[in-house]
Amino acid sequence: MTRSIDEFRNSATRVFGVGEPTHQEPEFGAVRNKLFGELAGDGFGSITLETDRVRAMAVDDYVRYGVGTLDTALSTGFSHGLGELEPNRQLVAWMHDHNQDRPEDARLAFHGFDTPTEMMSAPSPLAYLEHVRDYLGVELDLASAAGADDRWSRTEAILDPAASPGMTADAQVLRAYADDLHVQLLARAPELVAVTSRTAWTRARTNLTAAVGLLRYHRQSAEQLDQATRTSRMLGVRDALMAENLLDISTAAPTLLFAHNRHLQRNPSTWRLAEMELSWSCAGSIVSALLGPGYTFIAGSLGASGALGLAEPPAGTYESMLRPGLVRADEVTAGTTRTDLTPEQGYFPLDQATVAGADAVLHLSTP
Repeated sequence: MTRSIDEFRNSATRVFGVGEPTHQEPEFGAVRNKLFGELAGDGFGSITLETDRVRAMAVDDYVRYGVGTLDTALSTGFSHGLGELEPNRQLVAWMHDHNQDRPEDARLAFHGFDTPTEMMSAPSPLAYLEHVRDYLGVELDLASAAGADDRWSRTEAILDPAASPGMTADAQVLRAYADDLHVQLLARAPELVAVTSRTAWTRARTNLTAAVGLLRYHRQSAEQLDQATRTSRMLGVRDALMAENLLDISTAAPTLLFAHNRHLQRNPSTWRLAEMELSWSCAGSIVSALLGPGYTFIAGSLGASGALGLAEPPAGTYESMLRPGLVRADEVTAGTTRTDLTPEQGYFPLDQATVAGADAVLHLSTP
């Protein structure tokens, strides 16, 4: 590294975001693991990845309490296929070993901060609400209002507002039930924590947060708007829910956050998808506004990549003027935005607004 990670921390830091410009370059995961190893010994109690928060609890159970196996944690505890990535396997195995024989309050925790949504679908909130209902031990017929799971999860429910159940009377009933469950969960917290555990109570609250988030997302999918506006708003809802999760996670201990730059940057996110120009406030911009100096963002940058089939960056682009390592953002030479990429790479190059909103840039090149 051209600079130490410590140069970009301060005593107020609660969320230390390290971005990547694509999920398909494994070297970013390897560097992330190294950085977390350094930060874990210096006050950082957790790592947070771009994966479903509810599913990630299975990974946390494994790394903190030894529940299950490494393979089970990877297959059930990650969404979006991220459990198949080798750097994630290495991270989870290392955290499990690191936590061995340590007191519970000194063990590293694993979190996801994403919602249970995929690009073209979002599940029913039923299972999440039923988890909370069963934890509270109350009688509540949630299934009648929810109906069949594929009513919510089918692709048409996201792509076609007329096919979405998000604004139906049943959805309103589920939202009212969720509100009632929320009040009970808080009001009965002393009793519930005493007879179960704080971990069990937190698990129920996390499931409830996911259910409410899904109801919000499905409601937005039902809005009768032009496709670009509707898609931008759905992306905005997802990132707002991500930000809500991050703010909650950061209250326990400072966390190293690792995700795509488009979720972590301080400036609004943009994306050209098909013929649509999309724009929304990403999780990083929200958390930065609310935490101020408590949020740090290091933008990931990629030059050449054998894994992506990405050639050396054209002269004059930001990436062409960077050397591998960490550099302060205000020391990055202004350049142009590279265009030698394809949608399949999931790669978003640096631009002026992202660099200006970053504290530093982490540049990698893996020809």
